[in-house]
Amino acid sequence: MPNQHSEPALRRVMGVPTLVVFGVAYMVPLTVFTTYGLVAVTTAGHVPAAYVVTLAAMLFTAGSYAAMVRVLPRSGSAYSYARHAFGAHAGFLTGWALMLDYVLLPMINYVLVGIYVNAQFPTVPAWVFALAAVVTVTGLNLVGITVVRNANLVLVGIQLVFVAVFVGTAIAYAADHPGTSLLQPLVGAGLSGSTLLNGAAVLALSFLGFDAISTLSEEARDPQRTVPRAIIAATVFCGVLFIVISYAAELVQPDHTTIKNPDTAANEVMNIAAGQWLQIFFLTAYIIGCVASAMASQASVSRILYAMGRDRVLPRRVFGSVSARFRAPLGATLVVGAISLGALFADLNTLALIINFGALAAFSLVNLSVIKHFVIDRRDRTPRALLTRGLFPAIGFLLTAWLWTNLSGLALTVGVCWVLAGVLYLAALTHGFRRRPPEIEFTEPEPELTEA
Repeated sequence: MPNQHSEPALRRVMGVPTLVVFGVAYMVPLTVFTTYGLVAVTTAGHVPAAYVVTLAAMLFTAGSYAAMVRVLPRSGSAYSYARHAFGAHAGFLTGWALMLDYVLLPMINYVLVGIYVNAQFPTVPAWVFALAAVVTVTGLNLVGITVVRNANLVLVGIQLVFVAVFVGTAIAYAADHPGTSLLQPLVGAGLSGSTLLNGAAVLALSFLGFDAISTLSEEARDPQRTVPRAIIAATVFCGVLFIVISYAAELVQPDHTTIKNPDTAANEVMNIAAGQWLQIFFLTAYIIGCVASAMASQASVSRILYAMGRDRVLPRRVFGSVSARFRAPLGATLVVGAISLGALFADLNTLALIINFGALAAFSLVNLSVIKHFVIDRRDRTPRALLTRGLFPAIGFLLTAWLWTNLSGLALTVGVCWVLAGVLYLAALTHGFRRRPPEIEFTEPEPELTEA
């Protein structure tokens, strides 16, 4: 029988399908429409071709996450991997940089909910809808991962129903307009390497979230097998879905010069394809996608904070506790909910520019961690290991570094300031770097079979 005095632990309830759904909910299937207009103009109407390039690039980093989660199936994600490969200080700073992305990502979804619902009900301030979303999603995350998992199944399902309707509508539209070129979105006139790569750099941000699956390693059954499979599967699934959706959109509006406003190009596409009813359906599905992403991202960041709290890098009393009843990280979830209240007054564009810094930092360190752990520390230098644990992660690192060059000056400035603040906190925590930050406890007591 389990020890009745054991500290409550996270419950292992998630298999490959539910982990994939979590990752898909985090990335949001309809996120393709957030940047569709901008990329359509940038690539001269070749958004699906740019997505093909982006998917190929992201698979290298996804492979690195899959490799490291087999070594460390822990909640800490990139924080744990960098700490294992490069030491406690590097692990702390990686987790600190990652928090910039994870903490702000729920907020940006709440901002979007406020904006889009307010557009339909302009007499009610946007902040009211944002506040309602924060309270609802935080409450669901407090109840535990099982509720989040079940809610995500429904929310992702609704988005996929819309995708099926939209793709069917686009095919019908193309059939009614026989002059539409089926190859234009992929290899048609105006395609060039430079514009394709510029578009791919923007679209890489659509994939932020496949790594969130690794944060649920302590709530997955057989995590060394299920989590790597789920990471790759979610990345491929969303990549293919993005390609199909953007291809269908360009069948409806193949001439990018006719886009009136890149920021609202999705509404133009819906109106051309089927009129107002499809616009309303799109708006509903898009808002649902924002809620699903907020739910998944808030669950992920709370588990990042939980791992750091359990490690005593952050105050354990606040961040390192698990609810005895719901087996959810109580303090961490409440902190994220409090931070997300910034959605009541935050600017969407500013948030969108900043959240990418932390994710790209984490991607870089995870790729380097694979090389350090397998090739350098373990001296695994067989031809296959040098290819999969050396060359592929190196390519992933270089591609991530290239994406950094596409960040705005504001994003780089805020990101660097955030990291510098982390260095100062680390210096205080370690008494001027004379001590090591506390080590992560890689063993966890088994969950009790009954709740208190």
